[in-house]
Amino acid sequence: MKLSVVILNYNVRYFLELCLKSVQAAISTIDAEIIVVDNNSTDESCNMVKQLFPGVTLIENKENLGFSKGNNQGIILSKGEYICILNPDTVVAEDSFTSLLRFAQKKEKLGIIGCKLIDGAGQFLPESKRNIPMEKVAVKKIFGNSKEYYANHLDQDVTGKVDILVGAFMFVRRSVYNQVNGFDEDYFMYGEDIDLSYRVLMAGYNNYYFADTTVIHYKGESTLKDKDYAKGFYNAMQIFYEKHFKSNVLFDTLVWLGIKIAYFFRNEPKIEIKKVKKYVLVSNTINDRLKQTLSKEIVLKMHLNDIQKGDEIIFDTNVISLKEIIKHFSNSELNKLVTFKILPKKSNYIIGSNSSRFRGEAICFK
Repeated sequence: MKLSVVILNYNVRYFLELCLKSVQAAISTIDAEIIVVDNNSTDESCNMVKQLFPGVTLIENKENLGFSKGNNQGIILSKGEYICILNPDTVVAEDSFTSLLRFAQKKEKLGIIGCKLIDGAGQFLPESKRNIPMEKVAVKKIFGNSKEYYANHLDQDVTGKVDILVGAFMFVRRSVYNQVNGFDEDYFMYGEDIDLSYRVLMAGYNNYYFADTTVIHYKGESTLKDKDYAKGFYNAMQIFYEKHFKSNVLFDTLVWLGIKIAYFFRNEPKIEIKKVKKYVLVSNTINDRLKQTLSKEIVLKMHLNDIQKGDEIIFDTNVISLKEIIKHFSNSELNKLVTFKILPKKSNYIIGSNSSRFRGEAICFK
């Protein structure tokens, strides 16, 4: 088998459905499998997978094992030569995996490949490519200065070597993953992707940012306004620093104090949520149930012309490909004016997010 796609899920039933539909389309010409590991979700995620995706291998955990253990659990059962670790709140294009496989097969000493991630508003997510969070870089990041934390030396539209990739999308050869013993289960949530990327580098492999495929990641990188994220991130940085860069007691103490101080004095950036004035459905027919559900005007279009500020564009995947949808999301002139939702095939909801600071929403039809 060429590819195993492993998706760790926790309480994102509608995002998971859209993700699985996108993955199924992307592996249609590949000898591949999909494995969903559910970390004891309390929503209908598992029932949905059983009903709609009977060919998907589903692991139902009775407790939340965390990111590292959950992914390792799925990968142990997988059979692919390559593994894609994928978040459930992502959407891949139809040619994402074929493009990645072509790229991977041309590289020697290949470590992990990441790709260009955008949020639900079409904005590039800088965590797509990062530098090693050395002591000074990590402390600056903790205090709100992320310039050296992200790999800004490489343009977002250029493929090239980077050090650290994000766990929302990691494409790696199984042999490499096994050589470094997979995710370190000392990390429960946050930091495990940094640790894995770094250990792959230390094993002599090259990690790559692959700009030729773009993936929507709805939640994006959580922000320091979220106390749970902040605490988890700081704790993960402590584990990473102590594991890889421990130097002397005095300096270790200063870094530890800096992390604790930063947690209490972290920045809380303001968010601007765009208000929807009217809906534009990109389709060849009006969905009556959708029309009944939405409270504002809905206009049917097949082409995105005469778009006005404040419109929310709903893409019907029955008539437009996910690759084309992602291209529209990425259009900077368009995403400055509008917001986006996706209407998945054979579904009774639309889904989207107007800010990377939030997971977004699924609007179910009446």
